[in-house]
Amino acid sequence: MGRVTERRRVIRVRDGAVSARADTLVGEEPLEIRVNGRRLAVTMRTPGDDFALATGFLVSEGVLADPAELARIAYCAGAEGPDGANTYNVVDVRLADGVPGPDVSLDRRVFTNSSCGLCGRVSLDTVRTTARWPLPLPPGPRLDPAVLSELPDRLREAQRVFARTGGLHAAALCTADGALLDVREDVGRHNAVDKIVGHALTSGSLPLSGTVLLVSGRASFELVQKAVLAGIPTLAAVSAPSSLAVDLAAETGMTLVGFLRGASMNVYSGAERLGLADEAGLPPEGETRGEVVEGTR
Repeated sequence: MGRVTERRRVIRVRDGAVSARADTLVGEEPLEIRVNGRRLAVTMRTPGDDFALATGFLVSEGVLADPAELARIAYCAGAEGPDGANTYNVVDVRLADGVPGPDVSLDRRVFTNSSCGLCGRVSLDTVRTTARWPLPLPPGPRLDPAVLSELPDRLREAQRVFARTGGLHAAALCTADGALLDVREDVGRHNAVDKIVGHALTSGSLPLSGTVLLVSGRASFELVQKAVLAGIPTLAAVSAPSSLAVDLAAETGMTLVGFLRGASMNVYSGAERLGLADEAGLPPEGETRGEVVEGTR
């Protein structure tokens, strides 16, 4: 199986001094996800938590929402490298009897890979029809902005592989009072979220209605989509969201926070969960879609 980290020789230059040394890099290998033996998707990932990544991905595709819908998951024995050894880079997910498989048509693959490659309206409508939980999301839980501001530091402290490589994204699932429930790292932000959601699925924790999802990078449409389909009411990112991510968050009743850095943050939707809508003098939610209501870049 591929390693989470690998060592490579580098030439290091510091203040004019040149030296040779070994450097620790994050591992990156492809993972092919199959469903009932049929190829569905390939993602570049950091090896580890592969079963959780695959099941979390299927939650975001609307295929799984309950552990009873999953029959078994295994590495494919026939996925062999040049030396004949198993590459552990192909995972096959077997669904329980009666559970419909994903749509693997060309149009479906385009939507999966590019998120909003067709058009924004189609993407938003697809999420709405795919969701296994009632939308909009429930109104709770109420969050303290001061607690939210502490989460990036807590996430960084929990990133063990990042501390060794400096080359990983991370996602954290937190309680409303700031306790870390789960932290996953990967070269891809989306994969880190899938790993969290996959673990939640197999433990029977979906929907994650009382939690906050924190991501180490920007908030894309696809990350909001994954959070919505896992029933997560609040998504916070240390960087910027996209316009379609804000649209989806607003339409599904999600609180979306960007540029979360210390006590500063921008709240793009769902400000009522943070008690900020009245304070900022905003009209009711829906009339200010996409407007920044707190913090600065």
